[in-house]
Parts: sequence; C-alpha cells; structure tokens
Amino acid sequence: MTKFEKLSPPTQGERVRFKDGLPIVPDNPIIPFIRGDGTGVDIWPATQKVIDQAIEKAYGSKRKIEWFKIYAGDEACDLYGTYQYLPDETIDAIREYGVAIKGPLTTPVGGGIRSLNVALRQIFDLYSCVRPCRYYQGTPSPHKHPEDLDVIVYRENTEDIYMGIEWEAKDPIGKNLIDYLNNQVIPSSQAIKNRRVPNECGIGIKPVSKAGSQRHIRRAIQHALKLRGKKRHVTLVHKGNIMKFTEGAFRDWGYELATTEFRKHCITERESWILSNLEKNPSISIENNAKLIDPGYDSLTDKKQEVVCNEVESVIKTIQKTHGNSQWKEMVLVDDRIADSIFQQLQTRPSDYSILATLNLNGDYISDAAAAIVGGLGMAPGANIGDKAAIFEATHGTAPKHAGLDRINPGSVILSGVMMLEFLGWQEAADLITKGLSKSISDKKVTYDLARLMEPPETPLSCSEFANSLIERF
Repeated sequence: MTKFEKLSPPTQGERVRFKDGLPIVPDNPIIPFIRGDGTGVDIWPATQKVIDQAIEKAYGSKRKIEWFKIYAGDEACDLYGTYQYLPDETIDAIREYGVAIKGPLTTPVGGGIRSLNVALRQIFDLYSCVRPCRYYQGTPSPHKHPEDLDVIVYRENTEDIYMGIEWEAKDPIGKNLIDYLNNQVIPSSQAIKNRRVPNECGIGIKPVSKAGSQRHIRRAIQHALKLRGKKRHVTLVHKGNIMKFTEGAFRDWGYELATTEFRKHCITERESWILSNLEKNPSISIENNAKLIDPGYDSLTDKKQEVVCNEVESVIKTIQKTHGNSQWKEMVLVDDRIADSIFQQLQTRPSDYSILATLNLNGDYISDAAAAIVGGLGMAPGANIGDKAAIFEATHGTAPKHAGLDRINPGSVILSGVMMLEFLGWQEAADLITKGLSKSISDKKVTYDLARLMEPPETPLSCSEFANSLIERF
C-alpha cells in the first residue's frame, strides 16, 4: 500500500482493481475525491450527500463508499505549496485506488501545467471521455423538442491536437521544423509539393493512431451492445473529407474494427442498405442493388461501378446468412458523419443518433453543443475512462464569483456520480439519483440557473436545498 505524507486514507474499505479494462468492485470501495476549486466548496458536499443517501437507500448497510479526500488545483497549492496544482500524492492515490471523482479545477495561470484535466487524462491514459447528454422534463431549453436528444459522446482523450505538440511562431525549434518541412518534407511529397508553411507561423502536430482510435471506438461499440433497439447505434464523427489521413483514418479504422472484431454484432450503414434491398426484392440484381446504395452510380466510371458492384456481391456472399433476413436490425449499426454536419443534425434530427464516437477536438465542441440543447453544462456529466483507472468529473468551470454562496447547480457533479455508480455496477443507487433529479426538475425545485429561465421564473433553491430535494424524491 502507498504511504502518504499529507493524505489520510480511510482505515476501512478496499480499493477497486481492474482486469482486462473492467473494474472489480468491493462492497466498500475507497474512492478518492477532489473537492474542486471555486464552487467546488458548495457542489461537492451536496454531491457526496446525494450519493451516500442513494447507496444507503438502495443497499442498506451492505454497500458503502469510503471517501478519501485528495487535492488538486488551488486547494492543493494551499497544502503543498505554490504551483503544486497536481501533487505526486494525488497521482499516487488515484493510481492506488483506481476510481476517483472530482469537481471543477482552475486552469493554472502564470506557472505550473497547462491543464489539470488534460494532465490527469494523459497521466492515467484515460483515453475515452464519455459525456451523456439527455433531457430531464421541465429543464429550460432553447430547443423546441429537447426531449428528442439522448446521445452519449465518446471523445478520444489522448491524441489529436490535445497532445499539445506545438510551437509558437517565434520558437527557434518551430522555425527549424518549418524550414525542414518547406525544404525537405513537402517537396519530396508528390501530393503536396507545391505547398509551403508560412514563416512566423505557429505550428502544431495532430497525431491520430490506429491503436488509439480503435481502443476508443471499441469502448463505444461495447457500450452500444448494452443498449436496445434504435439506441444500438454508433456514429463515427470526423472531418475526413479534409483531413484524410488523420480524421479519415479514424473513420476507416472504426469500420475495420466493426467488421472484424465485432463482426457478429455489427452492421455498417451501407451493408444494411444492401441487405434491406435484398429483403425487399430477393431477385434484385447486383447492379440494381449497387444503384440503390450509390445514387450517383450511373455517372461513375466503369471501374468505379465495378468497385460498388463488388462491394454488394461481397456483402451478400459473406454476411447475408448471418445478418440477413432482418437479423441486422437487432445488431449495432455503425455509420459515419462529417463533424460540421453532425452539429446541424443534432438540432434537426436528434432522435437519429445514440452514441457519437469522435476524436478529441470534435468531441469537445459537440458535447458542449449537445449539452446546450438539454439545459447547459450545469446538467452535463463526464467520465474519463482507461484500462486501469477512471475519473468522473464536472464538465463546467469553477465559477469563482459564486463560490461559497450555496447557490450553484450541483447537477453536473451529481450526474457524474451517477455515471460512477453505473461504472461500479451499482445501478439501483444510480437510478434513485436519476429519478430524484428528474422529479425535482419537473416539480420546478431547481437552482437559480434553471429557475430564472422557467416561465414564469421560479423561486430558486440553494445548492444544498437542491440536493435535499433530490433525496426527498428517491
């Protein structure tokens, strides 16, 4: 067991262990928590009370979380010293106990590390950021039908531009790299030999790997397998029409995974069209099937038409027996959409989507946009999951001007607690919290951020009163 200098682990409880990427959970797990900066002083006590009460109501004395206070952000600097935003002891505690939950953290200014959230994800290789966005009846929303949106964004956490491999315009190393690109790399590439990186230019590198993409998409597909009906649907979101060898590769590797490792359980969108055409018309020719799945077929060259026909023939030959006769309708549907298009479709056709698997930057944008439809970041939980650790977190900022006033909405951290309970396999307790939250909102018992948007505006509850309101509605 790890020995700590300034931390005091509980004397009771056991740690969560991981096997093959899945948690092995005791009935009394020790869970480290980071209170958070700013409004963390208000929202964490409210969250802890709600979680504890839900566990007690669901399981009596059979299960209990042993909470372990650890430090990050401004609170860590107070204890460990200036710029000690992420102490080694905190890292050691999360590594030791496996699962942690945290409130919002300040982004360091003037020293220390660039982002505490990004640092934690990278240190523990928490490669999947999971952000559910669903509507709770009564929540004010700018959307006409927010209830149609129920999506889970799977955002890749460790690659893309968030790796932070970049140089400012005046950095000598960056200048040398630009010179190398302009004089050696670009001229030697036939496809881009006439291009040039401008001088005095900030430059960043966007790594996207097959291994990193597929382990992330694997989690998204595994999640979809637990769902039913139309929700068994994974959409690969990318900008592969422009960034063909990074974002486009992410899409291609996703399809490869679905049609190899998950072949028994997955159907791609184009495969579903081919099989559906065959079911509607068993005597349809290969060419006519090809014309239906590719509306521009007649304008294609002979060679490209042959490629589409070969695709149709291959699908029928390889999976018609296992996936045909409507068997595919019970499987996980895997399709893809361009990133900018998905922003529009979340507004116009939200019910068409379930799980969105994205790269890092796209997932950041899309999860915030989806959260806005269902009530904002105050109602948006988040989880960062890897093979050996998981950290659950608020997705909003610290809002320091509200700190200590007992008025902020604790919903984001409470719902992150729901995700943590589900991850632990404690679904009954998770369902109690979801029920209490939903009922409190529908009864218009909410904090000021939601109360002021209701028509007419309601008298708001304090942060702690909102927690009590949830508990009363278990």
